[in-house]
Amino acid sequence: MINLVEEMKLELDRELQKQIARLNQPCAGTFIEMLTYHMGWSGEGSGTAAGGKRIRPILLLLVNHACKMDWRKALPAAAAVELTHNFSLVHDDIQDRSDKRHGRDTVWIKWGVPMAINAGDALFVISNQAMQDLHINFPAQTVLKAWGVLQTNCLSLTIGQYLDMSFQGRTDLTLEKYWCMVDGKTAALLSTCTYLGSILSDVSEAVQEEYRLFGFHLGRAFQVQDDVLGIWGNPDRTGKPTGSDLLDKKNSLPVISGLSKQGKFAGVWTSGIKSSEDAEHAAGLLKEEGVLQSAEEIAREESEIALTHLRHASPSSEAGEALNEIVSKLTGRQS
Repeated sequence: MINLVEEMKLELDRELQKQIARLNQPCAGTFIEMLTYHMGWSGEGSGTAAGGKRIRPILLLLVNHACKMDWRKALPAAAAVELTHNFSLVHDDIQDRSDKRHGRDTVWIKWGVPMAINAGDALFVISNQAMQDLHINFPAQTVLKAWGVLQTNCLSLTIGQYLDMSFQGRTDLTLEKYWCMVDGKTAALLSTCTYLGSILSDVSEAVQEEYRLFGFHLGRAFQVQDDVLGIWGNPDRTGKPTGSDLLDKKNSLPVISGLSKQGKFAGVWTSGIKSSEDAEHAAGLLKEEGVLQSAEEIAREESEIALTHLRHASPSSEAGEALNEIVSKLTGRQS
């Protein structure tokens, strides 16, 4: 299992580097450096950790393998979703004014906002070019469907990001609005990965839908777990202080749930959280009010729904075991 995933990561990295190499022009040296730096291949602190976990493209390849296909033929699509994810990260870092990603300076910190916007745009364009390479191994109708799915969910991603930014500072949010944001910002791309993996195969549309829903609910569970770690995560594991999301005034699931209870946390949140001590105190109040337990239960429920859809899809044994393992790691992770 581990060998399969590691092999996929190696092949994926080669494919990603091949796609980025489209920019290899004599006058584009520094521009290419921006992209290779963000992808974790160059600059100070470069290496495997700097590039992230590559979970999204690995999900795509595993689903494709689970559908009894040669997953190597789906590598252009896997590269496309990873490039799409990374274009959104470059822009997200600007919008959130984040100065670090994976312990390194973000692109906008190193080269400025205008250059970073342009670098993100380039990653988006290359992701579309990568999808075109699918025509080598798949019929035009299949490629067109796959490309349409990616574009539709890219639009959902931008809507989710808009909602995330528009929610800042508000105290009237409901869980319904929270899910609208999460479904666009996180669940859309994860469901795209699992859906594309099945589209690029011979399985029925009914099975494709099971894989899509598997990714969708996995994305929901992933985001809720991320929200939990943003408040109660171990600083030694997350690299962030306890309650960091509270200091950043993020309207995460625990915050929205806590505000709805109109208890002590709501009063502290309304007054303003100005220090790490305030954040730790607020995190404790949320826990006392049962918010941590509730959030963990929601994450478990969403992961169980995801696993139910995965079982309905009847994945092949090796890839199916690897997919189950990924669900366990994503929803039980501590960083």
